[in-house]
Amino acid sequence: MSASEYDAELDARGLFCPEPVMMLHNRINDVQPGGVLRVVATDPSTTRDIPRFCQFLGHELISRAEADDLFIFLIRRGQ
Repeated sequence: MSASEYDAELDARGLFCPEPVMMLHNRINDVQPGGVLRVVATDPSTTRDIPRFCQFLGHELISRAEADDLFIFLIRRGQ
């Protein structure tokens, strides 16, 4: 993923539930509606928590991937 694919990034590596989602809740507000936030995490619980976060708060989970023990998400901010 290149930086041109997203507008901001949240590095949540080394953090454990519920910290990544708490940080995501704050960081997504820094992105304009329609903008894309890239989240990088190491906690496997983010594979469950981040899709739920998006569903409940009206954000679009564009993609998620796993590589080298990293979980990478692209989230488009809703209104």
